[in-house]
Amino acid sequence: MSSDRPAPSGASGAELAATDRATLIHPTLPAHRTDRTVLVSGSGSRVRDAHGREYLDASAVLGVSQVGHGRQELAQAAAEQMTRLDYFHIWGPLSNDRAVELAARLAGLSPEPLRRVYFTSGGAEGNEIALRMARLYHHRRGEPQRTWILSRRMAYHGIGYGSGGVSGFPVYHDGFGPSLPDVHFLTPPHPYRRELFSGAEVTDFCLAELRETIERTGPERIAAMIGEPVMGGGGAVIPPADYWPRVAELLRSYGILLISDEVVTAYGRLGHWFAAEHFGAVPDIMVTAKGLTSGYVPHGAVLTTDEVAAEVTGDHGFPVGYTYTGHPTACAVALANLDIIEREKLAANATVVGDHLGWRLAELTDLPVVGEVRQLGLMLAVELVSDKDSRRPLTGGTLAVADALREQAGILLRTNPNALVINPPLVFSRADADELVDGLRSVLSRTGPDGQVH
Repeated sequence: MSSDRPAPSGASGAELAATDRATLIHPTLPAHRTDRTVLVSGSGSRVRDAHGREYLDASAVLGVSQVGHGRQELAQAAAEQMTRLDYFHIWGPLSNDRAVELAARLAGLSPEPLRRVYFTSGGAEGNEIALRMARLYHHRRGEPQRTWILSRRMAYHGIGYGSGGVSGFPVYHDGFGPSLPDVHFLTPPHPYRRELFSGAEVTDFCLAELRETIERTGPERIAAMIGEPVMGGGGAVIPPADYWPRVAELLRSYGILLISDEVVTAYGRLGHWFAAEHFGAVPDIMVTAKGLTSGYVPHGAVLTTDEVAAEVTGDHGFPVGYTYTGHPTACAVALANLDIIEREKLAANATVVGDHLGWRLAELTDLPVVGEVRQLGLMLAVELVSDKDSRRPLTGGTLAVADALREQAGILLRTNPNALVINPPLVFSRADADELVDGLRSVLSRTGPDGQVH
């Protein structure tokens, strides 16, 4: 039962919704939609709205909240740090103890040879830094013509000028004027969309395309390739096991840097601290955020090699710094968050519960609208189709399904046009997983090929 009891702010749910409609600009929300779900509290894998209704958070907000909601340890870490040294930057020779401690911790966790750390406030900022590092690295080595960046269609790397410029969805480009120049988009390694590969094996096709693109563009003109180990915005697209090792080997043969966008996949989500460990391909630059603090405060970290760091710092220093780079309170929360992930063995839980959830979700493939289930750790997707044989996406997309899941089953998850994207907190339990699958079946069994829930 829900009730319109006052939220902690003192306003009722109706009042909060009205104020929201009058003042807030929401990402991705069309102007004609007036409904609002205003959340006010959370614990573990659950959140509650201003009317008192509880929801199962099957997306960890945006693939962020590794340790779940309402962790007192993280609130205490922030409060203690704020009373000691709330904020200071690390520009020039200045530093702070929390930034030093976190950098050392990350250098110890990350795979060799990633041992140098640059702090940001999030993933998009991190990808901006990675792109700048890649171009500056070549410039300072005497190859200023190396400006091209290779990315992939269906890639998501943020919405900054650079990060949005290498994101492979038209919505981030249309209407925004000239985008980042010298970017080329490759075919994503999406095994379910086998029509993309002209009958060839996925990795063979992608590697042949990559080699041809490098030769046509000129290897001496390419700075880096950027990619998510598992494509999050694309719908938990898991590449074949040989894809990343072969891509990394080919790039290095041409002197092209590999940037790995681990904003979603790092800090236990795939059952390892980093996806590089799972796929066996260590990049030159790795971008992380989200799970670093479980979203309790904005924070991110870019990890790179001594070789790259030496070039981009050099005699003149790395010229780019953010206001909140190395924020001590954010670093203190990150340290406490990493302690929880390690102490509670949440990476192992991602494998155990993720495998159980994947197995249960596979049961849904008996439904006419479910084309495929993908799962690696606690990164999953349910691909929805209007026709299984042609793999044609659900007519009208997935938004109506997500709305029905929220309103009828009390489940919050993300969507892209083709799939329901499931990235729950790493504290998710088997019982949570079973509840999620039961709720999905109740809605998807009533979903028609037109995308409407009947």
